[in-house]
Amino acid sequence: MSGQFLHQNLARGRWFELSLVQQLGNIGSEVGRARRSCGKDEAKFWGAAARALDLLYLTLSDKRWSKWRKKEICRACETFCDAVLGGQIYGGDLESLDRYFTRFALLAVPNR
Repeated sequence: MSGQFLHQNLARGRWFELSLVQQLGNIGSEVGRARRSCGKDEAKFWGAAARALDLLYLTLSDKRWSKWRKKEICRACETFCDAVLGGQIYGGDLESLDRYFTRFALLAVPNR
């Protein structure tokens, strides 16, 4: 399974030791990178977008999450893809997705 992911080390097991909040917070790091490079550096933008999708797909492959959780993760993935491609379907944008995922990153930090 790990051969299909960009994050090879995480796909081998480390990702599946993280809580859902930690996983979503890490996805948020890549979403933030995509947002900051959007319109400025195309290579960085697409690299961050690809890494965010990779982490979303890793999260979807985590057997711990129920089908209801996975539906929400799929919706986040779908919304992210739409935002990356201009927000034509849902009208979303990377800034609002960055705010959404940042909340998880803040929750994942102990003793903040």
